[in-house]
Amino acid sequence: LENKNMALGSPVFFRIIKANSPHDQLDAYLQAYVKMKTGRYELFKTYKVCAVSGGLGPKTKRGDNQAPEGFYYFNKNSFNPWSSYHLSLNLGYPNAYDRAHGYTGDFLMVHGDCVSIGCYAMTDKGIDEIYTLSQKAMENGQKIIRVHVFPFPMNKKNMNLSKNSPHYEFWRNLKQGWDWFETHQSPPNVIVNDRQYKFTALP
Repeated sequence: LENKNMALGSPVFFRIIKANSPHDQLDAYLQAYVKMKTGRYELFKTYKVCAVSGGLGPKTKRGDNQAPEGFYYFNKNSFNPWSSYHLSLNLGYPNAYDRAHGYTGDFLMVHGDCVSIGCYAMTDKGIDEIYTLSQKAMENGQKIIRVHVFPFPMNKKNMNLSKNSPHYEFWRNLKQGWDWFETHQSPPNVIVNDRQYKFTALP
């Protein structure tokens, strides 16, 4: 975790991306961003997700083996050092959006090992680093650590390729959050209103 531009304990933000395009096989990765003195978040490290189950699209029901997409966060209750998958961090599924749509399921994690039943498995080495980044940031005062999960990089080309997907309208809503970070280099505050994600500047 040595990086001369980063102080361990700085605020962090995570972004998980399931695939490179709507037509590709799942090849998920997790991006760890760290807040710099400028207030902007810069990419610290990219971790390959060792195992992810399901396909592109949201998790909608318990037992569908689908890994969720949307806007989640870790808080002080998310940490599990006694996980049977080495270490785990609970994403907080179902969030307010999921509940508004009647989606079911729970205990969706970012964890160690390389086995997934709806979770994001990062290997033990990977979760060691992600867990440490998160733990130190919270010890240093960060209240929640945002974890934004996308099907693919939400650029114009990929959105055009996904126009015939039944998830297209959902993904258009996710794209608003993606664009916010791309524009501001800081994650938005996310709320749910009228069963849709809405985005505002962080307080």
